[in-house]
Amino acid sequence: MYKKLRISLIFSKLVVFKLLILNHRMHNLYTKFVKILGICKQFSNNLVNDQGNIPRRVPVPKFSDLEIVALSLAAEAESIDSEKWLFEYKLEEYRDRIPNLISRRQFNDRRKKTAGLCEEIRKRLACKIDSGEDFFIVDSKPIEVCRVARGKRCRMGQTVDFSQAPDFGFCALQNTYYFGYKLHAICGMRGVIHSYDLSKASVHNLNYMKDVKFAYHDCSIYGDKGYIGADIQLDLF
Repeated sequence: MYKKLRISLIFSKLVVFKLLILNHRMHNLYTKFVKILGICKQFSNNLVNDQGNIPRRVPVPKFSDLEIVALSLAAEAESIDSEKWLFEYKLEEYRDRIPNLISRRQFNDRRKKTAGLCEEIRKRLACKIDSGEDFFIVDSKPIEVCRVARGKRCRMGQTVDFSQAPDFGFCALQNTYYFGYKLHAICGMRGVIHSYDLSKASVHNLNYMKDVKFAYHDCSIYGDKGYIGADIQLDLF
């Protein structure tokens, strides 16, 4: 009961989120798409034009950039991680409601191009929900891409940029080695994620603090032993 009350109080600061949480009709992909699109329009000032597109010298698409972001987030909310499943099965029943729906290939291309727009909207939402926060928590999570035994044969990311390829790392919490990446994140005391990054599994946690120290100052950041370092502490605080 207390946990449910706490969640309600967190999101009550943003009026538009009340309908998003309490509306009992939020059970299908199209309804979530419409709601998320409305939120994106409210937080995309100076980012897109009147048609909802990032200003650029190309023919004006009928399916706007904001709709690309909203559809992507709606699919994530439905736990859909396959674009094939999304377009060939899930969206078939809503094609009459989304007349300007593009193809799967176009969605994939434009989804990558609108990643920056999606990230900027996320930052504005986090600032609106959790503005004025002075206390933050930093932590990391292992992202395994394959078993350790197959790590040396894995070619993921090594054909483009080796610095972004997965690597071997150690998870102190599980006391085991893994092959993949490491997800770093900073969130406020209310659970709102303010910053995140993905690194190789072998990269030490302190390197992430070097990247975010200019964005977070005059505040308190709490972390585990992985973020302890005498030189770094003197530099940060």
